[in-house]
Amino acid sequence: MRKRTIYIWGVAVLSVSFLVLMILTPPIPQSQSYHLFADTRRFFGIPNTLNVISNFPFLVIGIIGLVFCHYQNYFRLRLQGELWGWTCFFIGVTAVGIGSSYYHLKPIDARLVWDRLPMTVAFTSIMAIFIIERLDEQKGTISIIPLLLAGVMSIFFFGDLRPYYLVQLIPCVVIPVMAILLPPMYTHSTYWLWAAGFYMLAKVEQVADEVIYRWTNQIVSGYTLKHLCAAMVPVFFTLMLAKRTIETNRQSLLEMWIISCTKDKADDHKDEVSYTTVSTVESQI
Repeated sequence: MRKRTIYIWGVAVLSVSFLVLMILTPPIPQSQSYHLFADTRRFFGIPNTLNVISNFPFLVIGIIGLVFCHYQNYFRLRLQGELWGWTCFFIGVTAVGIGSSYYHLKPIDARLVWDRLPMTVAFTSIMAIFIIERLDEQKGTISIIPLLLAGVMSIFFFGDLRPYYLVQLIPCVVIPVMAILLPPMYTHSTYWLWAAGFYMLAKVEQVADEVIYRWTNQIVSGYTLKHLCAAMVPVFFTLMLAKRTIETNRQSLLEMWIISCTKDKADDHKDEVSYTTVSTVESQI
């Protein structure tokens, strides 16, 4: 019942947030300055070389993830929804490696869709997977297709970037919060937080593209580092899937942190009492 309530409230909050965003904020068109990257150097005849080849890790880890999803069930996925969700995620990651490279070879509006479309597939798949694992298997499985369609539609929303930004923002906020507050189905759930942390770092590097390029004496730009940091997200998820087992003691990360903190305080108190006792005895002697 508690999980159902959380699910209903989550859907309601997201719906209201979307309506408020669309009503109260002006449309955000695609700025042409977005295509002006700091590092435009050409090596081996490849335009914008480092921004292009830094997408290669997405291709590698995406293919590895797909193979492990389906080859003898290496990831030990028990639920059909999990298999579909992680398959969509690693397809999206693989496509990022191709689509983002294609865009950065010649950064223009016409190619930008092939950069963003695979990312929305990955974002929305992760949301569905998280619903399956933390809230409800059936609702999460059913949500895969609607979430994917919502992500795709956000790319083609009449030249307005607001829905696309929302699709990016929601997983970055919701997943870390849910990872901390809701008990996990599997072990190694801290990998979710590592993945979220590296993605947020990637967004900072994206914004600081030119600044980082200057700081590094024009060795590497923020966008190149952004690609490498963002590629760590599927790396963490792959490691998590390979290592995790069924969580027998289902406690949220918040509960575990509180218990650990309480235990540490109790141990410190015991040590203090023991020290006081020893000191008293020694003074009496």
